Amino acid sequence: MKPIISATELASELAGTRPPVLLDIRYQLGGPHGRTDYEAGHIPGAVFVDLDAELAAQPGAGGRHPLPDVAAFGEVMRRAGVSADSPVVVYDADKGWAAARAWWLLRWTGHADVRVLDGGLATWTGELSKESPSPAPGDFAPVPGALPLLDADGAADQARKGLLLDARAAERYRGEVEPIDPVAGHIPGAISAPTTENVSEDGRFLAPEALASRFLALGATDTAPVGVYCGSGVSAAQEAVALELAGFTPALYAGSWSEWSADPTHPIATGPEPG
Repeated sequence: MKPIISATELASELAGTRPPVLLDIRYQLGGPHGRTDYEAGHIPGAVFVDLDAELAAQPGAGGRHPLPDVAAFGEVMRRAGVSADSPVVVYDADKGWAAARAWWLLRWTGHADVRVLDGGLATWTGELSKESPSPAPGDFAPVPGALPLLDADGAADQARKGLLLDARAAERYRGEVEPIDPVAGHIPGAISAPTTENVSEDGRFLAPEALASRFLALGATDTAPVGVYCGSGVSAAQEAVALELAGFTPALYAGSWSEWSADPTHPIATGPEPG
């Protein structure tokens, strides 16, 4: 199953006999709370999920967006109506980063039928609703491990022996700027692969063939997993969607740069080369 769905396909499925559970994951780092936009208008039937509070644990040693407690995540998903056999569609309004975080968490904890709305809310041409639904509770019981996950040591090993992609903007990779974390640069051996190059100008993902060409040129192979990280494990999930579309098996370093750079024992590289 493709990890994305178009707005046209979504409208058709919502009108069908087995409509998907809809999750609104609108989020902006440092911006207004996504619930405000949700309450102003969302795809009918969508349940709002708070990225900071429900898709991440409190910031700390694990970075700015550590993985949430699995049991607590399961409670959030069941409350939103997610069951083990229910199709799920997630969307946001900004680059697919936040929606992909929900996609990755659900997939990692064993849900097989999850898709990101390609291009986000901007592609939806139907009516919007201001009503907050009260879905029947679902039965989804998360079991982590269905997707590969990297810790700091695993990311370092992936960079040395395989391919580790840095999904942040290229200037952050090079260490020229660092607007969020205290130290600039990248994990030694990592390759710069900004998420902006996974999508077209309208925010939709590039065709699988184009994505495959991109990642092959960066060093991906058909026989080994590709590691990916970003600032705090959110935008890297969008790169994981792109990698899966391209036919690769992505391994996510959830702590990402915010965890790596907070440990003074971790080496740091700067400049355009992997280091």
